[in-house]
Amino acid sequence: MQLRYAFRLDPTPGQRIALARAFGCARVVYNDAIIAREWARAAGAAFPSAAALSKTLVTEAKKTPERHWLGEVSAVVLQQSLRDAEMAYRNFFASLKGAA
Repeated sequence: MQLRYAFRLDPTPGQRIALARAFGCARVVYNDAIIAREWARAAGAAFPSAAALSKTLVTEAKKTPERHWLGEVSAVVLQQSLRDAEMAYRNFFASLKGAA
């Protein structure tokens, strides 16, 4: 027999702001990763590695005035968004080949 649990989260106003900031930063990094891969594909170059994307889109971006706010959230959230973008690409190209 399997048990099922239902949870409801009721964040405080401060927590809502923190969650919105984290989700927003994750979305920006995810979109940047997709753009970087699209540019590589259009140029006929190899896809940038996850390490290269992490260095460019997270580590270096935090040092720029335009993206300094990425440093306000956990790096784990940003790294996970890069992994999610990579998995989306793998799944997409696998589906084109009929593998998934």
